[in-house]
Amino acid sequence: MTAMFVNLPVTDLERAKAFYTALGFRLNPQFSDHNAACLVVEDGHSYFMILVREYFQTFTDLPLGDPAVAPSVSTAIFLDSRDAVDERVAAGLAAGGSEDRPAADYGFMYQRQVSDPDGNILEFGYMDPVAAEQGPEAVAAQQA
Repeated sequence: MTAMFVNLPVTDLERAKAFYTALGFRLNPQFSDHNAACLVVEDGHSYFMILVREYFQTFTDLPLGDPAVAPSVSTAIFLDSRDAVDERVAAGLAAGGSEDRPAADYGFMYQRQVSDPDGNILEFGYMDPVAAEQGPEAVAAQQA
């Protein structure tokens, strides 16, 4: 089985859990404690591990940066509709996140970013199913 875990450093675990559950991710208490929380993005496949910075530091000898001023990753999650993208971003904003860039609309693809309260960037997007399967040129040909 292949699964993906995205580890994110946070300063306030309870605040981060509130933010990520407000986005619709489910807390997995079996893999959560005072240092970390596991949030299910997609059952059996993808998860966020939000880790207090001190605990995150135990996984590397390199210094941790501050994602609010020097982001090093943006995690993209694609949803089933443009409305679903807007709903997730609205939920993130209501839960204390920020949207530092305007929405990007490429016709075949729509994307918005929301940063969690620590500055970790989440990108929510929607891609036309034809473009996802055949490439963006197929959507342009279909519209012509």
